[in-house]
Amino acid sequence: MSQQRQLFGTDGIRGVAGDFPLTKQSTYLIGRALGHDLVRTVPKAQAVIGQDTRESSRWIADRVAEGLAAVGVDVHSAGVITTPGVAYLARTRGMAAGVVISASHNPWTDNGIKVFSGDGFKLTDARELAIEKEIFALLENPASADDTALKVPAPSLPGEADLRHAYIKSLAESVTSGLGKLRVLVDCANGAATAEAPELFRSLGIEATFTHVSPDGKNINEGCGALHPETLGKTVAASAGKFDLGVTFDGDADRALFCDAAGRVVNGDGVLLAAARDLHGQGKLKGDTVVSTTMSNMGLEIALKKSGIRMLRANVGDKYVLEEMLKMGATLGGEQSGHIIFRDGDGTTGDGLLTALRLMDIIVRSGKPLADLIGDLKVFPQKIQNIRVREKTPLSQVPAVQAAIQAAERDLDGNGRVVVRYSGTEALARVMVEAESEDKMRAHTAAIAAEIQKALGI
Repeated sequence: MSQQRQLFGTDGIRGVAGDFPLTKQSTYLIGRALGHDLVRTVPKAQAVIGQDTRESSRWIADRVAEGLAAVGVDVHSAGVITTPGVAYLARTRGMAAGVVISASHNPWTDNGIKVFSGDGFKLTDARELAIEKEIFALLENPASADDTALKVPAPSLPGEADLRHAYIKSLAESVTSGLGKLRVLVDCANGAATAEAPELFRSLGIEATFTHVSPDGKNINEGCGALHPETLGKTVAASAGKFDLGVTFDGDADRALFCDAAGRVVNGDGVLLAAARDLHGQGKLKGDTVVSTTMSNMGLEIALKKSGIRMLRANVGDKYVLEEMLKMGATLGGEQSGHIIFRDGDGTTGDGLLTALRLMDIIVRSGKPLADLIGDLKVFPQKIQNIRVREKTPLSQVPAVQAAIQAAERDLDGNGRVVVRYSGTEALARVMVEAESEDKMRAHTAAIAAEIQKALGI
């Protein structure tokens, strides 16, 4: 059995800023351990570091950068930038790694550290485990990493604006259609997108109105962004036809959700359907295949099948979607949550800004509004319920939970799905039930959630 990682989840290391593993000492040691990993293979290694708008992001970035610099890594800062922006810079600027300080959609009190290798891909689980081992070794003997006597200076972190502009320029150059006629409401979630989205959209002549672009360190994702797409939808619906489309990003803008001109929210499943059909029509959808996850709605699978497109399901987490895409040679994959990965170009991770541009490009070229592009997507009633847990005991070892799951699956008899799993980034169990009947969906979700609460809940 492979060894389980303790610090790295499905999207890097996350926790409450100031608490382990995100203390001032541990973030420095994480930087050192990562730096050792880099210089073992690239003696004169360089790394680029970027961050979101959380109050804690600056000091965590500084401490990680100090740890990297202490072992000889040359560190460059891109300042506030999206996660995919860091991935782009890592692979185009000859970096050994790209480091992002962000907790994505989590509350402002949380933060995280995620790492891309020099090719722009997220680190493999095996490499994360190796780095973890060194982090724990340093934690057991912190004196071995005490550089105070050396007075290692903090890195100068040059070039923030230049690095951001390079990323924005690359996105703008990816657009082939004129988007100037589109009227778009853009919710930047008071997060990383505030640093790039206004400049990008305006450079393309898009008639964009921006909301939640005033980060104060504590308002990231607060009642806005991809965590609350209904906020965007209500504004668009109340605008009386002022907007053709609404776009909303999460805190680090590696994903995007949308709403149509009537304010109806469109999640990643809808985007995958529109993008898959577009690529398929151009003969660019390799293997006529799309990779989604266990959370994607059955309605997407049915709609794709009608268009002659096969859907494969990967584990939840965009890195696992990408792994399946690379294995299958697929050009399109993504998650219901809005991570969409395009591999018909150089993309190596989900990019909310790129997804928004690609969807707008499809709308312009097709001459159809978003609602028409996905009008036949019949969504099975689906409910996702989160239960905060005190520990992540394997669910297969909790008989009452297994009994509730099996009862639901027998009752649904193939006309629905049950997915129960732990979050990879938070102390949560997630129960997802799909069914043709809303009553069945709610009843089975409640029954399974109740058993998890009794056995593992806080």
